[in-house]
Amino acid sequence: MSDDHRHDSHDHSHEHGHTHPHDHHHDHDHDHDHDHDHDHSHPHGGAKGFLYDLFVPHTHDSADSIDDALEASVVGVRALKISMFGLLATAVLQVAAVLLTSSVALLADTIHNFADALTAVPLWIAFVLGRRLATRRYSYGYGRAEDIAGMFIVFVVALSAVVAGWEAIDRFAHPHAIQNPWWLMAAGFIGFIGNELVAIYRIRIGQRIGSAALVADGVHARIDGFTSLSVVLGTIGVLLGFPLADPIVGLLIAISILVLLWGTVKSIGARLMDAIDPALVERVEHALEHTPGIAEVTAIRLRWIGHRLTGSATVEVETAELDEAHRIADHALGHLRDDVRNLDDFTITPIAHQRA
Repeated sequence: MSDDHRHDSHDHSHEHGHTHPHDHHHDHDHDHDHDHDHDHSHPHGGAKGFLYDLFVPHTHDSADSIDDALEASVVGVRALKISMFGLLATAVLQVAAVLLTSSVALLADTIHNFADALTAVPLWIAFVLGRRLATRRYSYGYGRAEDIAGMFIVFVVALSAVVAGWEAIDRFAHPHAIQNPWWLMAAGFIGFIGNELVAIYRIRIGQRIGSAALVADGVHARIDGFTSLSVVLGTIGVLLGFPLADPIVGLLIAISILVLLWGTVKSIGARLMDAIDPALVERVEHALEHTPGIAEVTAIRLRWIGHRLTGSATVEVETAELDEAHRIADHALGHLRDDVRNLDDFTITPIAHQRA
């Protein structure tokens, strides 16, 4: 495709990428008036589906996605700043409660809160790196740093779970009475509220800009919120005359962090392996097929680079004229950018339609 071709109803630049074969054939004559139903493999409905959606929220671009890469990065960094200071404030309040109560369960929760707040730092750096222009050495730019930061987040949170678990096991060997249990319960509720607010904010912004790493950071905050509620349960156990409830809950918190972290590991790993939601491929295909002059979409390839999409498509056009084929392809690119707003480089290669 040439950058000089532009349809009069769309003012979109055509940027170059690589076109690769992809067996994705469809009959153009069938009805495409569908609502882009998502074909996900995760459970729907019931308690299992609710928990899955709660702790492994789906990450994709939405109708209100930000189409400008720099603006998306700025929004992401702002979300990291606000949420980081929110979590640090929550953790500081909990530190005061740890000193007042000597609770190992609250200590475990507080350690994880600090870790989750500090995971914003590498992700912040990754967002800033992602703004750098592509070079001859890094021809796709630096957006992949965001996914690497996501793996670092997983590592830090897993490490915090190990530290919290060690502290809980040590408390079994060296029992220590809890003081001021009502302060402990208050700290647990503070932890839940602070983390849940941060989780909602991070996940919402992450889904809006298409950042799996930011969504993962939000999931970690949500996990923290529910582990804070577990601290409250441990306190109730202590008040009912069961002092081992505190280290038991601390240990359960550490284990639950590791178990729930697996969903995030799969999500980040999928990004590193260039996995794409099939519904997003259908969305691209739908936009291309409904462009006048396109007879069939024969190949589509998409990949995430950080929170931005890049890809290519091969389409069969109903003309043998080269200029008209390029005009149709530019028109299709305009439709596509209107529908998938966090799309960066995308190459459309038109070929003459092979009539039966």
